Amino acid sequence: MTTYKTTESVCMGHPDKLCDLIADSILDSCLRKDKASRVACEVMATKGKIIVAGEITCSEKVDIRYIVRNVLREVGYNPWKFTVFIFVHHQSKDIAAGVDNALEARNGNYEPYSSVGAGDQGTMYGYATDETREKLPLPLVLSHRIVKRIDDCRKGKLIKGIQPDGKAQVTVEYQDGKPKRIKTIVVSVQHDKDKSQEELRADILNNVLWQCFEDFPFDDDTELLINPSGRFVEGGPAADTGLTGRKIMVDTYGGLASHGGGALCGKDPTKVDRSGAYMARYIAKNIVWSGLADKCEVALSYAIGKANPVAVDVNSFVTSKLTDEQLAVIVQEVFNLRPAAIVEKLRLRNAIYSQTAVYGHFNSCLFPWEDVNMYTNLRKAAEKYADRKTED
Repeated sequence: MTTYKTTESVCMGHPDKLCDLIADSILDSCLRKDKASRVACEVMATKGKIIVAGEITCSEKVDIRYIVRNVLREVGYNPWKFTVFIFVHHQSKDIAAGVDNALEARNGNYEPYSSVGAGDQGTMYGYATDETREKLPLPLVLSHRIVKRIDDCRKGKLIKGIQPDGKAQVTVEYQDGKPKRIKTIVVSVQHDKDKSQEELRADILNNVLWQCFEDFPFDDDTELLINPSGRFVEGGPAADTGLTGRKIMVDTYGGLASHGGGALCGKDPTKVDRSGAYMARYIAKNIVWSGLADKCEVALSYAIGKANPVAVDVNSFVTSKLTDEQLAVIVQEVFNLRPAAIVEKLRLRNAIYSQTAVYGHFNSCLFPWEDVNMYTNLRKAAEKYADRKTED
């Protein structure tokens, strides 16, 4: 059976990604000054204007305008062509009270990590597949590679005449669920007005695509669409208003797995939108790495102000010898899913979140939630089910 899967990624100068990068850079600054900072930061970028809004509680002052201008400079925009507007206030006392004094603690449960409640409600999903070394869908890995390579070529001046905005999209043909070939590659890159389409196409092909597809090459029948709309001179916030949280498929699994809760960027780790999504990915990746499933999706559901999740579900897509119910039990035996435990386990107070804002939150082995250090625990917990099946 032949199927096609398509995902996209965007360059760091894409208006939405620029906003995510600013929001996470503000978060990083807050956490450097105060590890207990509470941050829910939203950013909007439009022609000549950057608007920062949200709730920030930090014991020390953070120079938001400096951070915004520094990010603009690093990305490749002229920071002095933007006016920065700031509208922030402290976190709601009601929300803070629910996080600082969880429902379990209020009911007299003083088990470890039960004093801190979830900072929001919702279901967060984590996904992993064995089709790539990263345990991510192949078209997503390739899309991230392309835009990162474009950014590196622009900043390193390997390709001249291109600007910060851009995106890539890859369609992979699957045969019986396994990647077979590259069907289509789409690349759109902002460029100078005097750069010809022929020169741009040659630059992208020779300096980007050949390098990105070395381990899974495209073929003579692959459709290559480089700036298919033609001229792309006006870009960035001047051409398209950007917002935080508008590229969540790029951030996670390219739309090839479920996405719940909300966006990730600009939120401190008490927000389970972020920490729960990281933990769910950590669990799913370890399940696949341990060989308990070839493909896995983990769902963690939380109630605001409550430490323990209200539901834990696992979907192995019929690729495991264990039932999904058994896997869910194993997950709850092996992993502590309370927010405070997640923050400690994944070292989320010390993460550099601006590194996650571009090219995906699960695309670097340097992130603690990408570690595969729980496979022994998972296999040991699964042994009892194997023994029971043998007895039956």
